[in-house]
Amino acid sequence: DVICYACTSGSLVIGEAKVFEQLNAGAPAAKATSLITGVIRALKAVGAQKIAVATPYLDEINDLEKVYLEAAGFSVVRIRGLNLEKDSDMIRVRPDFIADFATSLDGPDVDAIFVSCGALRTLGVVQALEARLNKPVICSNQAMIWDCLRLGGIDDQQDGYGRLFRDH
Repeated sequence: DVICYACTSGSLVIGEAKVFEQLNAGAPAAKATSLITGVIRALKAVGAQKIAVATPYLDEINDLEKVYLEAAGFSVVRIRGLNLEKDSDMIRVRPDFIADFATSLDGPDVDAIFVSCGALRTLGVVQALEARLNKPVICSNQAMIWDCLRLGGIDDQQDGYGRLFRDH
């Protein structure tokens, strides 16, 4: 019923329309989505306007992501990457490091944090990060799962994965 392209940077580089076209070529009856689509929907659901973005990406990808998110209506106050080139390096970033890295981007001028990249192991730190920062934290995989469930007609609320799943 739902099909998703699970790469945040790939989704925005290729563009949602092209991603959906390709997904529906293989699954014409499915509702198509992508990681960046889910992220945008999730950020809107939690009322985010001014965001800080933590990524593992190179600066050139961060620049593209900033433009993409701003075109979607958000003010990207800060975006910082780890300058990693390979997914194989991204999956090795420890969750506690991700939490500290995301925290370093927070400030009173930010109303939500977005941790970008489906390869980062963020699901286990979202709840603790929100408690630490007292604001919504959206990560790519959390947003993808939430978006796919909602598109599939499943609107169960779940504790343990942040405000997005608990309240929306």
